[in-house]
Amino acid sequence: QVQLVESGGGSVQPGRSLGLSCAASGNMLRIYSMNWYRQVPGKQRELVAYSGGYTKYADSVKGRFTISRDDTKHTVYLQMNDLKPEDTAIYFCHAIVELEDVNLEIWGRGTQVTVSS
Repeated sequence: QVQLVESGGGSVQPGRSLGLSCAASGNMLRIYSMNWYRQVPGKQRELVAYSGGYTKYADSVKGRFTISRDDTKHTVYLQMNDLKPEDTAIYFCHAIVELEDVNLEIWGRGTQVTVSS
């Protein structure tokens, strides 16, 4: 069984930093991409940062967030700097992985990030 387990998150004041990490486990042949999404209640889940051969960021986080991967550990990180109240959301790890005969899209359970003074 392939799964993603997130860690990090929490509550911080505006302007501070926070880091998230997400580790993939299970029998995978290859990880195509590992990414971060976020969702606010009542709104659609949005892509925050993508890492799959290249990186891509939502306009709202460019210059503040950095995605990185350690493929030896099957782990993706999200460093979030200069956090704003509008960054408050549940952050989900997402990956597309290759199993024996199929590619699989998997999600973590999410971790809450709250930015408030």
